[in-house]
Amino acid sequence: MARLKLAPSLLAADFRCLERQITAVEPEVDWLHIDVMDGHFVPNISFGIPVISGIRPLTTLRFDCHLMTTNPDAYLPELAEAGADSVTMHIEAMPDPTDAAALARENGLAFGLVCNPATPFGAISPFIEISDLVLFMSVEPGFGGQSFMPEVLAKVEQAREWVEERELATDIQIDGGITIETAPKAVAAGANVLVAGTTIFGAEDPPAAAAELRRAIEGK
Repeated sequence: MARLKLAPSLLAADFRCLERQITAVEPEVDWLHIDVMDGHFVPNISFGIPVISGIRPLTTLRFDCHLMTTNPDAYLPELAEAGADSVTMHIEAMPDPTDAAALARENGLAFGLVCNPATPFGAISPFIEISDLVLFMSVEPGFGGQSFMPEVLAKVEQAREWVEERELATDIQIDGGITIETAPKAVAAGANVLVAGTTIFGAEDPPAAAAELRRAIEGK
């Protein structure tokens, strides 16, 4: 399985001091997960292109942009110019993402698909081979701080089996309710990229929390 990666969710950071928060956790994590919400696909509004562009000079971490929007392919050139490295789009918003995947790559972006808790694995399985990343939501999208939904692990297992059987390099990511207790279960099911918001940025000492979470998933 691919190397385990931590991707703290910026949605849980203290917006008053983003630079300090990002710089503090950078040595302990691999990616920065950035939730882009439009207030339509999900009932919340979060970061947009100006914020991504503004924080890009602060870190060399990969910007993993999760597009919770009804038109996730609309701003790919702008996202790439702002400094995004990868984009994930909801299969619920784009049932056939073939053209969107091609457009993402034309703009130098890695491409991924997201699957909501109620959406079956079969909705995304035909498109895994054109995806660099598959993300399974283990909470309902749109808000941080929710409890982990263990039933989603069955889809993670299906995805890992699918990827291994076909010898694909696709990362399998899980997002929502990731804690010291749930993270090892997600890794055991086959996830290799873990998004953790409150567990890291909501902690009193975010770098220490990230280091503790890494020890939990690596069994150290």
